[in-house]
Amino acid sequence: MPIISAENLSKVYPVAVKEPGLKGAIQHFFRRTYRMVEAVKQVSFEIKPGEVVGFLGANGAGKTTTLKMLTGLIHPSAGRVRVAGYIPFQRKLGFLKQITLVMGQKQQLIWDLPALDTLKINAAIYNLSDKEYRQRVGELTEMLSLQGKLNQPVRKLSLGERMKAELMAALLHQPKVLFLDEPTLGLDVNAQVGVREFLREYNKRYDATILLTSHYMADISALCDRVLVIHQGQLIYDGSLTGLIDRFAPYREVQVELAHPLPEGKLMHYGEIKSIEGQSARFLVQREALTRTVAQILAELEVIDLTVTDPPVEEVIGRVFRAGGVS
Repeated sequence: MPIISAENLSKVYPVAVKEPGLKGAIQHFFRRTYRMVEAVKQVSFEIKPGEVVGFLGANGAGKTTTLKMLTGLIHPSAGRVRVAGYIPFQRKLGFLKQITLVMGQKQQLIWDLPALDTLKINAAIYNLSDKEYRQRVGELTEMLSLQGKLNQPVRKLSLGERMKAELMAALLHQPKVLFLDEPTLGLDVNAQVGVREFLREYNKRYDATILLTSHYMADISALCDRVLVIHQGQLIYDGSLTGLIDRFAPYREVQVELAHPLPEGKLMHYGEIKSIEGQSARFLVQREALTRTVAQILAELEVIDLTVTDPPVEEVIGRVFRAGGVS
C-alpha cells in the first residue's frame, strides 16, 4: 500500500486583476475582478513506504503548492490525497505525528536561544517522555555531528549547523514521512554533503519515506532513484532518474582535447557544440551516431585526449523544463 497517494490533485487560486492608472485603482478598490490561476493541475502519483523521491520543477512550477496540500497546509481545489492513511487537510493529531515539513528558507529555531530549548518545546508538543527525548536527541546529535553545538545560541551557529539543528527539531518526533523543500538551500558544498549523508542514513535506519525538492541536482542524484517532474502545474514525468536521462537526452557528451585550437566552423559538423575553450571542445552527439562520430574525430583531428560521458543531469532537466514534457 502506498504511504502517499495523490489522485487528480488540483489547486486553483483567484488572483485580483487591476487595470493601470487612477481609474484602474479606483475600480480595483470598489469592485474587484478576478482571474483563476491553476497552480497545480490534476497531479496523480503514489509513493511506497521507505522510498526517497525527488520532486523537480522550475520556480513557480507548483512544487511547493503540492507539498503544502500533501502536508495539509492548504486545501486542494479538486482531487483526493492521503498520507499515512490520513486526509492531510483534516490535520488530525495522528497525521501530524507521522509527518514533518522542512523548508530551507524557513526556520523554527528560536534565534537568540540555544537549539536545545526549541527541542524541549517540540518534545512537549509531541508528548515525548524524558527517556524518549534523551534517546532521540542523542541519536540525532551523533548522526548530525552536532556534539557541543546544541547549547549555543542559534545565531552563533554556522548556516550548515543551523540547518542540521533545524532537521533535528523537525525529526525529533521520528516521523514516517519527510517533506523536504530545498533543505540544502544556501549551504556550502561540505554542508550539503553532510545533510545528504544524514538523510541517507535516516532513511536507512528508520525506513522513512522522503519527498525531496531541490535545485541542487547533486541532492537528487545522491539520494533519489525515482523523480517526479512538474511543469506549469502538470506532472510530466514519473520514473527513474536514469530513465529520464535516457528518454530525454538521446545523446552523449564528447569532450576532446586537441593538439592545436581549431575554429568553431571546422568543429560544428561533428555535433552540437556546447563549448570551446582553447584546445578543448565539448559536443553533444546523437547516441546512434556516436561510434561513427568518434571514429571520424580520431581520423580527422589531432586528438590528445577524448572522453565520452552522459550529459550533466542539470542540463537534461533544463531541457525537460524548456520543452514542457518528456518525449
